[in-house]
Amino acid sequence: MLRLCGFIAVVVVAALTTFDASADRRIALVIGNSEYREIPALKNPDKDAEDVSRTFRLAGFEVFVAKDLTKLQFEEQFRNYLAAADGADLAVVYYSGHGFQIGGENFLIPVDASLKNAADIEVQAVKLDDVLEQLRSKSKIQVIILDACRNNPFPRKDYWLRDQLIAAGNTGLAQVKSSLNTLIAFATEPGAVAYDGAGDLSPFSSAFSRRALAPNQEIRTVMAAVRRDVVEATDGKQVPWENSSLIDEVVLMRRASRPSLPPVLEKIVPSGVGPVALDLPEPVDVDGGAITVSIERPPALGRLMLDGKPVEVGEQIQGKDLPRLQMDVPKGDAAQDEVDMLAYATHDNWGGQTQGILVFRVKSGEGAQGEQIVASLEAEQKQQVLERGIHITGAAEAIENREISVPVGVGPVPLKLDFPTKDPSVSLKLASYPATGTLSLPDRALSPESSLMADEVDNLRYEPQIGAAKPVEVGFEIRADSSSSKPATMKLSPSVDPCDQAAGEPLDLQGVVPGLLPNEIGASAVEVCETAVKAYPDVPRFRYELGRALLASGKVAKARTAIDDAAKKGHVRAVFELGYIASSGIGMAVDPKKANEFYSVASNKGDPYGMTAWGRALFNGLGVQRDTGKGLDLLLKAAAMGHTYAMNDLAAIFTEGRNGVPADPARAVAFLKAGVERQDMYSMNLLGRNYITGRGVEKDPKAAMALFQKAIDLGQPYAPGSLGRMYRDGVGVQQDLDEAQRLFELATARGDQSGAYDRAAIEMQKGDKADQAIAVRYLAFAAALDLRNEIPDAKNTLAKFGAKAKTAALKQLRAELKSKTPASGSVDTQLINAARGVWEQANPRRDLF
Repeated sequence: MLRLCGFIAVVVVAALTTFDASADRRIALVIGNSEYREIPALKNPDKDAEDVSRTFRLAGFEVFVAKDLTKLQFEEQFRNYLAAADGADLAVVYYSGHGFQIGGENFLIPVDASLKNAADIEVQAVKLDDVLEQLRSKSKIQVIILDACRNNPFPRKDYWLRDQLIAAGNTGLAQVKSSLNTLIAFATEPGAVAYDGAGDLSPFSSAFSRRALAPNQEIRTVMAAVRRDVVEATDGKQVPWENSSLIDEVVLMRRASRPSLPPVLEKIVPSGVGPVALDLPEPVDVDGGAITVSIERPPALGRLMLDGKPVEVGEQIQGKDLPRLQMDVPKGDAAQDEVDMLAYATHDNWGGQTQGILVFRVKSGEGAQGEQIVASLEAEQKQQVLERGIHITGAAEAIENREISVPVGVGPVPLKLDFPTKDPSVSLKLASYPATGTLSLPDRALSPESSLMADEVDNLRYEPQIGAAKPVEVGFEIRADSSSSKPATMKLSPSVDPCDQAAGEPLDLQGVVPGLLPNEIGASAVEVCETAVKAYPDVPRFRYELGRALLASGKVAKARTAIDDAAKKGHVRAVFELGYIASSGIGMAVDPKKANEFYSVASNKGDPYGMTAWGRALFNGLGVQRDTGKGLDLLLKAAAMGHTYAMNDLAAIFTEGRNGVPADPARAVAFLKAGVERQDMYSMNLLGRNYITGRGVEKDPKAAMALFQKAIDLGQPYAPGSLGRMYRDGVGVQQDLDEAQRLFELATARGDQSGAYDRAAIEMQKGDKADQAIAVRYLAFAAALDLRNEIPDAKNTLAKFGAKAKTAALKQLRAELKSKTPASGSVDTQLINAARGVWEQANPRRDLF
């Protein structure tokens, strides 16, 4: 009878208790810029960021929080955030700081912006449309919240925007046209100014933090409440505004309808012995907060008692009091072994409830047999208290001082704690949430106020935050009732997979490391990346990095297969790489049309390399119909993401003025300086040349020399030639032909055709002391490396040398080759082919050309 009643109870509870067992990926980036360097500081944004980031954490978001970001720091933080947001259900950016509009486009202002020159807005500020476009390519739903509608504090009134100078707006931000499933919220209406307020927080941020925590409220309802609060706080001077194209509901603070407790329990209750403890476990709200309990169906055979007072049907008691609930079955009120049932419901602060049932058998407490039952129950209760103490101690020992290494960028990682108990009375409340990253269970993300039950602990997962390297601590309070608990703390250490360390790529928006250039990939990369692919077959990044490693080791066919697999599995940089392979003819015929198809796809998905390659093709009409405007826009977007190749392309465009874009050397220099700031060796070489010629900047040979030397140290191929010409011509330094000769030879070894030609010229200028075989050698290198036919004089001059010098040079080149080259064609052709072979076998940096 008891078993049957229990079975019925389980069915009843299962019918009453349902919830959505899903854990959507929700990522927030919160930025507070207060400490501006060139303009007065703002008092609220730092505190706004703290408060809002705490709000998103309580709502179960993975939160990236950053304060006082420079432009470079913004780029780094935003890339890490985008990598985490890849495939997210909801991506949020909250910004508090300076922002203003130019020509209807909104810009967020980093703390190091000076905005003194016309080109500064492009290299020092952050365009809101670029942020939104990147979010669209990464996530299902996008929300941008801006407390940035302040006065424009900069004195300059016009800036370059694409191909024209535009006047900056003095107040507020411009209305933004959102795409499908996007909400953009402003602290005040378009063109108006938001206020800092009298307290630590701005009126808008304060209202948002307060209203966003309303449980199970759709975001448009939240923003309406925020608007009411801000209008009231500012006496109607500030009216928050949003533009929404949401088609899905967005709930920031989700609360599950499921206070946790065992649904069915069984108990023996003796009659005629007074109130007997039912030992019901304390219910736990897994999302945090207080719980109340109501009696839905009281027992028919006796009375429920709490602290000596009867508890009636429908009466509310506190969840913490449930373990003290007793039952009093008077003498003779029940037949021997009669079965009864108590049904009760728990209620949380958010309207959720769960049903619990206690099925019990009443036995007579009279006589010797009754005394035995009572004694047995007392012994059982003591044993239960003892066992719970053991469970809590064992649970604490299972967690305390544990150190677990958790890989970055592979999704939530099970912690495998091997928790020693599944006692339904044992729960764990988070006492300290990790400073970065996200704790979760398969059905929900955990917040700083969450609890979990003992049987859930073995499913606990942690996902480290991309870009965060420091270990984090997680603290728990382990308890079985309100009177007994133990603390326990463990350490979680983010670890980067050896494959990422060996073959990760710069600016990969699905990557987890700053990355390496192709020539920096070592011999061990293939092995560690093969291991990573086997360990994480569903992470396409490792397949792409394996492809990079194989390409660096010369295994072109295998590399293409791995890269193609990564592209098919959704790795965007792999799509670009397929375009690069097609454009450069690595292991296949050069195919510009196919390359552009790949570049276009990668560009549309927000990859800065793809945007640069596709923008360059469109701007110049390379294998595609020219579209100067779109091409220029893509190059500017890629530069805004920190891609220095795009910066250098733009510098060339603005230096000369191309395809209708006006020349402005100062604008070109702004992009070159931005590239130098990002340690780009090409920008260093190009800016050094500007300091030599004085284009867009005052002549400064010492600055040029320093830039050339730094670029040389970084491996730049053309910088040795640039510095060599300074020594050859005595520009800014005493003339030194021997040093010039050395530098031209270094340039040749790195693949610089002009350096090779200049080395040959120095030799020829020695007159009777010239070694003609050496002159021939470097002319051959100049012709071999001149893939774009930029130095036709190299071949013409080579043709004028006699057979003796050419034969000597050819013999020397062939001696340096590890494999033979065909001895066909003219001697000049054989010289050029041999020179090319010598250069190629040195495994040069093909990515640089």
